[in-house]
Amino acid sequence: MISIDERPIGIFDSGVGGLTVVKEVINVLPKENIIYFGDTARVPYGSKSRELVYKFSCQIIKFLKEKNVKAIIIACNTVSSNCYEDLKKEFSDIPIIEVLKPGVTSALKVTKNKKIGVIGTEATIRSGQYERKLKEVLEGVEVYSKPCPLFVPLAEEGVIDSKITIDVAKIYLQDLIRYKIDSLILGCTHYPLLKNSIKKVMGDNVNIVDPAFETAIKMKKYLKDNNMYNIKGGNHKFYVSDKNDKFDFICSLVLKENHTAEEVSIEKY
Repeated sequence: MISIDERPIGIFDSGVGGLTVVKEVINVLPKENIIYFGDTARVPYGSKSRELVYKFSCQIIKFLKEKNVKAIIIACNTVSSNCYEDLKKEFSDIPIIEVLKPGVTSALKVTKNKKIGVIGTEATIRSGQYERKLKEVLEGVEVYSKPCPLFVPLAEEGVIDSKITIDVAKIYLQDLIRYKIDSLILGCTHYPLLKNSIKKVMGDNVNIVDPAFETAIKMKKYLKDNNMYNIKGGNHKFYVSDKNDKFDFICSLVLKENHTAEEVSIEKY
């Protein structure tokens, strides 16, 4: 007999980027309730110290636990690559899934020439986690990494498919084109919002790898293995640390339905 666990899945990111993960979780697990938190007051995380990112993440997880979530997805590559193991130890009483390993899994499924590019925030690229994990699994893989810090503010501002975005992408991605990669990991959950512009620059011969789908599949497997499915839900609530109209706009753009986020004070946690 299936146990119906109506507690929500908690998902968080520094801002709007994690909505791309929410989208895939809804597609894969349409009956699950979701609580999303976007730290819009303190975005971006990628240029901040590891200690500060860890502090912010702890505050958010405490907030989500207060909302009685049954599992948490870190929909942020900066947090996943720099703080995941420490957060897992600190909050050992709740399952936490990150987006980095699913990104590696996705890239390994599609690469043919073993030349993989990774783009992300400065903190994610500096951690070297994608390169390490790819090389642990695939012998002979060549990994080329590039920080793209301007992509996050472009996504946050909703400038997602414009000449400005394409021009910035050309500057960042020209080296990766020269290395003849056949797969490019979007190592920041904001970056799928700019996917069209990135694709125009990289061309049709490069697989654009979004870790969001594999992350949703990993959560589905966890819920199935632990008999924690919800088969009669589908309610979604959104919280931010700073309320602005851009969040609601991006939310409706990504999820194809209107949602209004509620502002909460996160620094008390």
